[in-house]
This record gives sequence, C-alpha cells and structure tokens, in this order.
Amino acid sequence: MNTGARTTSRLYGAAVHDLRATNGLLTGAAGGLGRHIARALAANGVRLVLSGRDPRPLERLADELRQRGAVAEIVLSDLSDLEQAGELIERAQEAIGPLDLLVNNAGIEVAARYPAFTDAELASIAQVNLVAPMVLTRHVLPGMLARGRGHIVTVSSLAGRGGNAYNALYATTKAGLVGLTRSLRAELEGTPVGASVICPGFVARDGMYARMQEYGIDAPPLLRAVEPERIGAAVIEAIVRDRPDVLVTGWPMRPLLGVQELAPRLAERIIAATGAAGFFAELAARSGRT
Repeated sequence: MNTGARTTSRLYGAAVHDLRATNGLLTGAAGGLGRHIARALAANGVRLVLSGRDPRPLERLADELRQRGAVAEIVLSDLSDLEQAGELIERAQEAIGPLDLLVNNAGIEVAARYPAFTDAELASIAQVNLVAPMVLTRHVLPGMLARGRGHIVTVSSLAGRGGNAYNALYATTKAGLVGLTRSLRAELEGTPVGASVICPGFVARDGMYARMQEYGIDAPPLLRAVEPERIGAAVIEAIVRDRPDVLVTGWPMRPLLGVQELAPRLAERIIAATGAAGFFAELAARSGRT
C-alpha cells in the first residue's frame, strides 16, 4: 500500500493510490453487499480474507474470486459472540498476513415496531452492527499504526444519518458507526492510517431491499434504489481518496440530509411525504413485528 507522506496527502483528499498486493479483511462477506464489495476489492488486487458465519456462500465466493486470479481465504466467525469478534483479526492475519485494510460490513436489519423487540434482540443486533466493528477496529489499529499503513472502511447506512420509523435499532447502530468513523478520523489525523464510512440507501437486486421485494414491497419513488456495484466502487474510492464519508443514494436524499440538520421539523414533514414510514410499517407488518 502506497501511503506516502500521509499528512500531506490527507490534506488533498488522497491517501492510498495502489491497492495491489494489500491484505484486507471483509466481514459480512457471505451475502448481500459483501459479495459486491469483495469483487471490487479483488479486482483492485487486494488479497482477501472473507469472513462470515455460513461457510457455503463464502466458499462459492472464494472460488469465484480465485478463478479470476485473486487471493481469497475464508475465516468463519460469528460476530454476535464477543470472544469470536475479538479473535478475528488475529485469525485473519494468520491466514493472509498483516492487515492493511479492514472493511466492517456485517450487519443485521429487522423492521419492527420498537416495543416488539426483545431485550435479547437489542443486545444481539447491537453486538453485530456496532460493538463488533468497534472491537475489530480496536484490534487492527495497533498493527496498522506500527507498520505505517492502513485503512478502515465501515459500512453504515442512510438510516444512520437520519433514522426512520420501524427501524430504530438498525438506525441507532448505524448512526454509531458514523460517529465512530468521524472520531477515528480526528484521532488518526497526521498518522498513516485512515478511516471512512459508507452510507448506502436502498440497494437494488441484493441484500435487505431484495428481501423486501420478495414481500411485494417496493420503495417509494423518492427513495429509489442504487445498483449494488456502486457500493463496491464507493469502498474503493473511500480508500484510494481517503474519503471521510461516502453517500451512495439517489440525488433527492442528499439535500434532505442538510435540511435535517438546519431545519429538522421541515425535514420530518418532507420525510413523511416520501412514504418511508409506511414502507417500513408494511414490512414490519408482513414479518409480524408490529
């Protein structure tokens, strides 16, 4: 990884120019956005450790990447188990060598009216979505700083920038990831290690939105879905250009985030007009969580 004079390069928004032969760990690689992120990283020469709970989709993805000439190893880990999360960085480095990249992508989303969650669900989902990325980041940082190179990318969500009804737990944990990344960037300024957060909106053809469509639920027009390949491209851009925060969503949502900060009551009315609350209410009802 070519970090060069990191302090100077970060001032100009570019930190890492060449990903070839770098080592990266990708969590949540078994499905959803993970596959598209893995393909983008492998296409740029990253040697990958693919991590998740289910070996079968991980093996299929690893075989696909290897057929394209990439290096891909598998390390199984259940991030709802704090002990396994704490051990994952060491196990990944045993499999592939010192890590230059960490992509925190694993996450769980459950649409439900907030009182319908059990205490156990609150703890388990918060563990996977927020605590595990914090633990992995804490374990990977010392080595990156000692070796003088590294980048941490965390996949949050547009929900983490604004919140939405019937999705409070997901939005809360994803907001935590935005805060984590912003704090890390402030702490890491002047060092050779960077941190970025990716905030996708609805993603077509894969992941959560594809599951919604199986219920016959389509997103409101203003919340139009983006193609999943854009998420992989956003991860590469975040690393290569040391981007603090990358939004991957349709144009109408971008100015709304600014309105939300400056005029929150107006933003509430606009969000209500998009039909977002009804969309998630229907999803919660279809899954019996109202």
